[in-house]
Amino acid sequence: MCILVNILVYSDFFNKMNNIKSPTLFQAFIPIIFLIAFLAINVIVFKETTLSGANQVILLLSAAVAGLISVRLNVSYRQLLSSINKSINIAMPSILILLIIGSLAGTWLISGVIPVMIYYGLQIIHPSIFLFTAIIVSAIISLVTGSSWATIATIGVALLGIGKTLGINEGLVAGAIISGAYFGDKMSPLSDTTNLAPAVAGTDLFTHIRYMVITTGPSILLTLIIFFVIGFTKSNNLAETNVNSILNTISNSFNLNPLILAVPLILIIIIIKKIPPLPSLLIGTLLGGVAALIFQPELIRQLAGEGISQIKASYVVIMRAMFGNTQIETANKTISDLLATGGMAGMLHTVWLILSAMVFGGVMEAGGMLRRITSEVIKLAHSTGSLIASAIATCIFFNLTASDQYLSIVVTGRMYSTTFKDKKLKPEVLSRTLEDAGTLTSVLVPWNTCGATQAKVLGVPTLTYLPFCFFNLINPVIAIIIGYANFRIRRIVTEKE
Repeated sequence: MCILVNILVYSDFFNKMNNIKSPTLFQAFIPIIFLIAFLAINVIVFKETTLSGANQVILLLSAAVAGLISVRLNVSYRQLLSSINKSINIAMPSILILLIIGSLAGTWLISGVIPVMIYYGLQIIHPSIFLFTAIIVSAIISLVTGSSWATIATIGVALLGIGKTLGINEGLVAGAIISGAYFGDKMSPLSDTTNLAPAVAGTDLFTHIRYMVITTGPSILLTLIIFFVIGFTKSNNLAETNVNSILNTISNSFNLNPLILAVPLILIIIIIKKIPPLPSLLIGTLLGGVAALIFQPELIRQLAGEGISQIKASYVVIMRAMFGNTQIETANKTISDLLATGGMAGMLHTVWLILSAMVFGGVMEAGGMLRRITSEVIKLAHSTGSLIASAIATCIFFNLTASDQYLSIVVTGRMYSTTFKDKKLKPEVLSRTLEDAGTLTSVLVPWNTCGATQAKVLGVPTLTYLPFCFFNLINPVIAIIIGYANFRIRRIVTEKE
């Protein structure tokens, strides 16, 4: 690595006065081929532990390969660092939110918020309609709050716990939760991406939302049907007696006062009031700590150990829940596995992954390799359908390489804005396309900020839930079909026409 730095510094000295060259298509693809090849090797060698460090190293090595190519194109070391800094700055809010989500999971566990939701959920929701219900609940919460991240980190974690105790495959449950959460996020006027896409494309928010119904409506309907059928055809592993045993274990471990549910209710109200996600989740974390003091004093004493005063025990347990590992041991292994969190420290592997991915994306951007590849894609677009398909492919490409949904939306929107106008397509056609692909496919990429975060929050690997995120997989396909069919494609009409 030191040799690479010396090469880059040396090149910076001699090339800073030279013009930057444009990469060839082959040069642009070299880092991506390197990345894909070694990520595949990691899956074979490290299996489910690839996110513990192997993928991060490959992303950094791929960035080094892209850096060497960039140097040959007369990109200076200073320009590479500047691009990396910009890329990481874009991801920084996501990283901070991820850390706060870790602390929120800890205080919501020791306060009983998550156990209470699991307890009542097991009593109310029938296993046959659980997956269907998980979509509806996640969609409503996300639509109201405008945040798929907050929905998955709160209600989503509880729903996953319910599904696992019912014996339903965790990939299926996570797929249902993510499908509902991203539907609500996409259609909510409070969502950041829902506001970003029309701003980039040049249309207004509510025109954008209404126009998205054409592709989003059929997609969520098909998703609901699929999960409804799966729920009635898939057998559950746990008998009713086992569910009763789990309910008894939870009730013996926690004070299940319904007033504890005021904590998630207050958080939802705060988010509806348009308070930004970071302070909202921090308030939710602190409310969880207060609820633990009020409702779970015996649990706090148990977790702190003997010989510690109640005041000191409360401080130690709540702080540890925020930053470190918390494990509540029970007689039921299934419940013990659910009642464990890693706090902020548990999120550090994911933070490492996001930083590594943003370094790779920053170097690729500085070397002009991303622009080179996408410019070739645009050349292939001749009809309306192929133009929409190209924009969707470009969004997915940026989610894979730039590793951030905001970059996917902004960069793709800027690249295609003139082309869509030349084809006499209204800006809402572009804004809808950006959401159909940029927003929805981000969670399907393991090293994307969204994919890495949701995998860590839910404790389900991205590649495990990916095949079951039917809404996220179907929506881009529906968008392409509608584009080729020219169904309700809005066009700019001149006065003469």
